[in-house]
Amino acid sequence: MMRNLLLLASAALLAGCGAAAPLTPPAGASLPVAPHGATTPPNADELLRRDALAAPERSVELRRRSEEREDDPFDLPPE
Repeated sequence: MMRNLLLLASAALLAGCGAAAPLTPPAGASLPVAPHGATTPPNADELLRRDALAAPERSVELRRRSEEREDDPFDLPPE
């Protein structure tokens, strides 16, 4: 009984750990300056958004049949 209560209490505490407010820089600090060519500096949400090149989509294409590997000139036996 006590173990279940402790488990429930810890789960409730962990559930409350989520961010409730938007991100802001710490006191005395500011966001980075605007990039070259931009008129306004990016906000926190724009800075956290990843580029498509930084997080490419995964290819989930499955191989339907085996294929011969190309000859690899760097696949050398150990010396």
